[in-house]
Order: sequence, then C-alpha cells, then structure tokens
Amino acid sequence: MAVNAVFFPRLRPRPLPAGGPRVSILIPARNEAHNLPRTLPGVVAQGAHEVLILDDHSTDGTGELACRLGARVIRGEDLPEGWFGKPWACDQLARAATGDILIFTDADVTWGPGALGAVVHQLEASGADLLSALPKQNNQTLGERLLTPLVDLVVLSYLPYPVLNLPFPAASAANGQLMAFRRGTFEQAGGYRLVKNEVLEDTLLASRLKAQGGRLAMALGGDCIGVRMYSSYPEAVRGFGKNSLPLHLNSRALMTVALAGHLVVYTLPWLLPSPALRLLRLAGLLERPLTNLITGRRAPADLAEGLLGPLTPLLALPVYLRAMQRRVTWKGRAYKQ
Repeated sequence: MAVNAVFFPRLRPRPLPAGGPRVSILIPARNEAHNLPRTLPGVVAQGAHEVLILDDHSTDGTGELACRLGARVIRGEDLPEGWFGKPWACDQLARAATGDILIFTDADVTWGPGALGAVVHQLEASGADLLSALPKQNNQTLGERLLTPLVDLVVLSYLPYPVLNLPFPAASAANGQLMAFRRGTFEQAGGYRLVKNEVLEDTLLASRLKAQGGRLAMALGGDCIGVRMYSSYPEAVRGFGKNSLPLHLNSRALMTVALAGHLVVYTLPWLLPSPALRLLRLAGLLERPLTNLITGRRAPADLAEGLLGPLTPLLALPVYLRAMQRRVTWKGRAYKQ
C-alpha cells in the first residue's frame, strides 16, 4: 500500500487550459433527484463545453431538476434487449456529446473548483486514452463507514499502480465514478457497446480498450473529486452485492475462498490467544487508517475506522450472500448472474 501511495498521482485544482480540447461531462441518472442539488452545481461551474444528463426513465423529477440546475437533459430511450441500464445510458450520452474528451461521471460525485482542469491536465500528462479517478469518500454516518471505505482499500492495497502499464488486458482497472476518454480512441474501440451487458462495465471496458492498444491511467481524487456513494449500511450491501461476483471473475467458488481468507486474516487472530498473532492483529487495525491517510481522509472519525478491521469480514457476509444469488436487483432492474 505504501508503494502505491508513491505511484498514484493525486488530482490538484487547475484552471482549464486556454484553447484546450472541448470537454463533454456526461452523467447517467436514474432517480437521482436526492443527489443532484448537492453535486450538479459544482459540475456545471467547471466551465466544460457541455454538461449532459441522461434521464433514464426517472420517476422523481430528475430531468426537470437537472434542467433547472443548468444541464442539458436527454430523455433516455427504452432499454433494448441485450443491454444493461448504465452501459445503455452511457452509450446514448456518448452519441449525443460533441466534445473531444468524454468524461463520464456519476450523479453522486462532487466536483470542487478546478477539478475539470485537474482531470484534463492529468489525462494529457499521463498520455492515457482513459483516465479514471478514485474520488475521496465523504462518509458521514456509521452505517456508511462499515463497508464503503473498502473501495479505497481494494484499489490501494490489491492493485499495484505500475500494473496498469503492463501490456496485458487482464492487468486493467478503472472506476466508473469518473472515466475520462479521448473520444477518438473511445469510438474506435467500440465505446460502451463493448460492455453492453456487463454489471462491472468500468473495469471490463478498460480491459477491452487496452486489448485494442489503449493506454490506462488512474488518479486519486484528492480535494478535487469526492463522492458519497451510499447513505446507509443496507444500501452499501445492495450496491456491493451487485458488483462482488464480477469482481471475483464470476466465480462463486473464488468468492467463497476470498471470504474465508478475510476471516482468517482479519477476524480469526482476535479469537485465538496466541501471542504470535499480535503483529497480524496490529496490521489489521492499521490498514484502513493508513489507506484513509493516503486518500486524504484524516478526520478522527475516518482514522477510527481501523477499529472495524476485525469485524469487516462479518459485516461483509450479507454482501457475499446477496452476490451468491442468481439474480440481483439495482435501481428497479433485475440482472442475471
């Protein structure tokens, strides 16, 4: 994890370059009226060439609200057979966009001043065809803190940053909360049609883009890009339960082995009295605070999340049970696994 702290660049606020490429910020939205008043004004204020929102058959006034907040709204078409919801929404956004750089971002992601300049600068500096960012978590309640910070832990602990530079498509990662593409490479590769029926569309799109010669890069959101993913523990269970099986290569056996491994490493040392396990206990307590320090989450409550280390595998049990099911539901749509 300490090695990754060196390699992962951190976005820093920058002005948009004069005479730079036209940028389209593209937001798929399905029943996001609770998020948009908090997130959309910051996006609109970035000075992008255009901000487009795909209103994916919302029933809560998402489209009307987005119009009032200054975005251009596209009414989503019916979901075709063979497509999943988010890839279809992103495909429609890409076809409607006119920018040279296409930035897909989620409706719960917040953009601070200078964030767009930071993303464009990092895309150009990295020479990548796809730059994705890991937003800084903005967890406010205990329920959010139980599982949501594990997103950062997985990326920083299990993905050595230099792996992205290896020429193998399997050595790929991306975060769908913010993905910035060079339009030419994106369209030449096939865009979201490459992952039209995938739940884990972000990482698989990165992998398939890389297979066609595209270059990948990632960055920490720092003070530029933030997110509040889930507002409660049950919501986090539903969200992570949707993605867990694809993250484990669609193997329920591998998912079972992973859960058993986490129980052995994080929970079992606290149930056995052996002094030889003291170092393992300490490592389990320090892992999350160190991850939070790296991502810029340094409040006392953020650092105290380390105390959850021994309980985390038990708290994740409902996620694994949900992921074991043959069908998962998300935003009112059911997907086979």
